[in-house]
Amino acid sequence: MDSVFFIKLVQFILSISLLVLLHEGGHFFFSKLFGVKVDKFFIFFDVGIGKWSGKIFKWKPKNSDTEYGMGWLPLGGYCKIAGMIDESFDTEQMKQPPQPYEFRTKPTWQRLLIMIGGVLVNFLLALFIYSMVLFYWGDSYIQTRDMTMGMKFNTEAKKLGFKDGDILLGTDKKTFTKFDVDVYRSLSTAQRADIIRDGKEMSINLPGDLNLLDMLKAQPTFVQPFIPAEIDSILDDTPAAKAGMAKGDKILAINGHNVDSWNEYLDEIGKINDVMTVKATPADSLKARQVSIVFQHHDTKACDTIKTTLTPDLKLGTVMTNIFSYYKETNKEYGFFESFPAGIKYGLGVLRGYVDDLKYVFTSEGAKSLGGFGAIGSLFPAQWDWMMFWRMTAFLSIILAFMNILPIPALDGGHVLFLLYEMITGRKPSENFMIRAEYVGFGILILLMIVANLNDILRWLGYM
Repeated sequence: MDSVFFIKLVQFILSISLLVLLHEGGHFFFSKLFGVKVDKFFIFFDVGIGKWSGKIFKWKPKNSDTEYGMGWLPLGGYCKIAGMIDESFDTEQMKQPPQPYEFRTKPTWQRLLIMIGGVLVNFLLALFIYSMVLFYWGDSYIQTRDMTMGMKFNTEAKKLGFKDGDILLGTDKKTFTKFDVDVYRSLSTAQRADIIRDGKEMSINLPGDLNLLDMLKAQPTFVQPFIPAEIDSILDDTPAAKAGMAKGDKILAINGHNVDSWNEYLDEIGKINDVMTVKATPADSLKARQVSIVFQHHDTKACDTIKTTLTPDLKLGTVMTNIFSYYKETNKEYGFFESFPAGIKYGLGVLRGYVDDLKYVFTSEGAKSLGGFGAIGSLFPAQWDWMMFWRMTAFLSIILAFMNILPIPALDGGHVLFLLYEMITGRKPSENFMIRAEYVGFGILILLMIVANLNDILRWLGYM
């Protein structure tokens, strides 16, 4: 198994298992608090196949009403609460006379807390993780103002008035600090962008309705920090190593096109990738991978032109220099108590950005951008990095909390919606209605999951 794939897989499984365990633990806590019996507490679903129960393991403590275990299907987990219509579709239990230890006999406010328990735990967990990350590691970034070589802009950005080398300061919406996705979000809705050009501050008028998805998916993207095309290191047994390239050398051109940055180099590699996707035979693909590269030696300043063949995944074997090598780094440390308001502010910002971006899901391009397990797993770093692992886990925890509170039957939000209806009208939805709603909601979730994971497969095959 490829080591990068294995590292990403282990991080993904560990993160999801932790989040599911604590989410279901939220339901479990409030159930026990209000004296509701919990029949089963499972991480992942134990869907049976033939005579196999679908359980990887199970355990029931002595004198306990609850069976604990792990299923084989990693689509979440569940806490089977007595007297409740849920994803287990246990209708036989609902035909029996109501019992005082059942969910259905408890006051509405208690049932509501039981249902939001999982979402509450995930949301608070995300804020806690962000706070502890800031406390332990602090925050290191480069302010956009300190990116003194400026940014590289694509054709669409230049049509709006930007020029390569402009330094982004902010918009009429906000002042920029670090360069992240919030820069794109702000530019997409702004009427004005503030920049430094040739040492002078000035402003550029913007339309206010740029498509964020188009800005991010464009090749090259709307804007990226300028990073010189200097080589940090060379990987062994690669085209670059065989060509005699070395640390400190600078790439000047590829296939006759001048490049002054890694931004432009990656753009040229992207063009080769586009050519390869339409090549019909291995011989055609091999020809597309054959490139001419001009580079300058770091010691003699002499230039060499080499002809070489990129690897099948279009790698030369060079490691890019880090952006922190060129610009002043800002480091901010947080005391224990300082980290909590900072972590809460950061987490709320992540949630706000995620909610704002959901409008793009309802477009054709947005639907194509949906990702399943593969897309989520790919977000984890290729090398084990605890800070990145915990940041990613916090991000997934926020997503899990938000998605679960959506008013879709079979999700916590669907149950909350029906409970609010009951609190307002004083009438419970019928059990037949709840069962049908659960089936509909579960069907919607399965459909979304199929679409998202099918997108992963199509991207892997090169069709998207």
